[in-house]
Amino acid sequence: MAPAKKGKSKAEAKVPTSSEKPDNFPSCIRCMPPSSVAVTIHAKPGSKSASITDISDEAVGVQIDAPARDGEANAALLDYISSVLGVKRRQVSLGTGSKSRDKKVIVEDVTQQYVFDALEKASKQ
Repeated sequence: MAPAKKGKSKAEAKVPTSSEKPDNFPSCIRCMPPSSVAVTIHAKPGSKSASITDISDEAVGVQIDAPARDGEANAALLDYISSVLGVKRRQVSLGTGSKSRDKKVIVEDVTQQYVFDALEKASKQ
């Protein structure tokens, strides 16, 4: 194992203070220029109620209360995500995965921090 480098002192190292919040978002929530956010979702259709089950680095787990046929689950997913985020339905669209359980949902005119906070709050309910 190589010895530690002695070039920088601890005072020079940038350490976030309590007033700064590090941007440690899960990789399933990504910024898309200019003002959109992409959220990777693992959908679980056919559940009794719509809810967010978990937020991991790979995807946000979402139970959908609609069957997976004729696009019903996709429409219910977009409606649910828009209600959780508190945005208009037209701001939420399906990027990829219309026939898959793993989907990419695009949310327009929001920040990454706002999406993360809203999803985190909904997952704890």
